[in-house]
Amino acid sequence: MIVLGIDPGTAAMGYGIVERNGGSLRAVDYGCLTTSADSPLPDRLNQIHAAVTELIETHTPDLLAVERLFFSKNAQSAFGVGQARGVVLLAAAQAGIPVREATPNEIKVGVTGYGAADKAQVGRMVAVILQLAEVPTPDDTADALATAICIANSERLGDRANTGANAKATVMDRAAIAPIARGETPYEHSVREAIAREAKANPKAAAKRP
Repeated sequence: MIVLGIDPGTAAMGYGIVERNGGSLRAVDYGCLTTSADSPLPDRLNQIHAAVTELIETHTPDLLAVERLFFSKNAQSAFGVGQARGVVLLAAAQAGIPVREATPNEIKVGVTGYGAADKAQVGRMVAVILQLAEVPTPDDTADALATAICIANSERLGDRANTGANAKATVMDRAAIAPIARGETPYEHSVREAIAREAKANPKAAAKRP
């Protein structure tokens, strides 16, 4: 299963492609697209749409993963994210790629085991889980990979049959139709071990967890 994770924004759009093979994950590609503040908004949105379309055509993902939109105290920032998110969803729909969503808390728990983890902790755990030599930068890239990791490992193996270009529907809220099975999976076991290694290497960060 290949998952394209997107961290949408009009100024910067992080992306991360993760491949799941059984209980293991590997990073296929990742980075961040930035757009100029001097460009008109329609041009910036067009760049984002074109970039996502190219990523889909290049990597043919089974799923597109994106953070679920939520209300923000900064209305202008939330509005920009919503616009960028809209063109990302459009690119997925045009390619027939199912979309999966997760809340920020779900993503943090899925990657670090801690719902209040900061961006530094998320970045470090992304690097540990994907066995990367360095923490992905900028934060937009790490967040996109974290989203892809969360979704890749919340999908049941049988769900893959409903993905791909021939899928008839895009599911915006997976939990409503296919609750995540309980019990420790190979991925959860590997994350638990990764968290233990992270705690040993960074005891101060681990002390912040409840």
